Amino acid sequence: MRTAIYRGKRDILLTERPLPEAGEEDIVVKNLYASICGTDVAVYFHGPGTGHKITVGEEFGHEMVSQVVQVGREVKGIRVGDRVYPYPLLAKGDPGRAGTLGGFSEYMVLPHARLYEGVYPVGEKIKTRTACLIEPFTVGMRAARRALPKPGEKAIVFGAGTIGIAAALALRYFGCEKVMVCDLSDFRLEKARNLGLLTCNSAREDLREKAMECLGTARSLSGPTADADIFIDAAGAPSILETFQSMGKIECRMVVVAVQAGKRPVDVLSMTFSQHALIGSGGYQSEDVRDVMALMESGRWDIDSLITHVFAWEQLPQAIETAADVDHALNVVIDYAKQPEK
Repeated sequence: MRTAIYRGKRDILLTERPLPEAGEEDIVVKNLYASICGTDVAVYFHGPGTGHKITVGEEFGHEMVSQVVQVGREVKGIRVGDRVYPYPLLAKGDPGRAGTLGGFSEYMVLPHARLYEGVYPVGEKIKTRTACLIEPFTVGMRAARRALPKPGEKAIVFGAGTIGIAAALALRYFGCEKVMVCDLSDFRLEKARNLGLLTCNSAREDLREKAMECLGTARSLSGPTADADIFIDAAGAPSILETFQSMGKIECRMVVVAVQAGKRPVDVLSMTFSQHALIGSGGYQSEDVRDVMALMESGRWDIDSLITHVFAWEQLPQAIETAADVDHALNVVIDYAKQPEK
């Protein structure tokens, strides 16, 4: 089988390994599409320790949709030919391997496979290619859920990457009336607009003024501000927390889902008198998988439009480099059936 091995900064070995065999409680799946995560990009450009835990010398990749090709005798409810989503936290029986399942290899063995635990069936209404976005969408869904959204509320999401847009759509799915996405990339903001989201390019637009115009006005400690109940940081820029504290209305809340290291200053006095809530969100749970699949099956949004580039497996390094170009790419995927371009 075709196998991708992570060997360090800008170093991926594309090689062959023996096809895995399923034990009595295992299944073997063939990966159909694999999506490139921002943390895959980080470890490719900056080396190990800068994204998910990815072991040098091992397979990697964790956003995929697969088809079952072998089923162990003791496995219940899973059949050869089923389209499935391998749930990264449990697919390998080790949550510490959630970022390094082997999605960039052609086949994977999933030990002790149990339906609706380590593996989920993909509904007929979800396109196969779209299904490789289930994993990043569950991260965005979790962030939206952590915000405790209520019908009719309004929100601002920082970051128009896949997770930011997923969080924005999840807020709409939960009943938020208006959601604005803020980013510096016109290319990505256009994708968000096409999905019915409000947008702001904060490189040339004043966020407070644009948000007040689109969301209405409310009261903050420093005077009139945007009527946003929820803020979500899916970008990770150091200035975002300060922006939230300076423009957040009384009794609003912010969820941080962007992966970022280090400490950020918090004005505790301002937070106290503004009655602001600061909430962390990491990973996902089974309820998020359920809701993402329902969101995709609803047909309300063209999720597949977030995929901007499709590469053959042999072009994996080029695909990862393309995924880093935020002004020309959004979601980049590997199609295992695609032939490499000559």
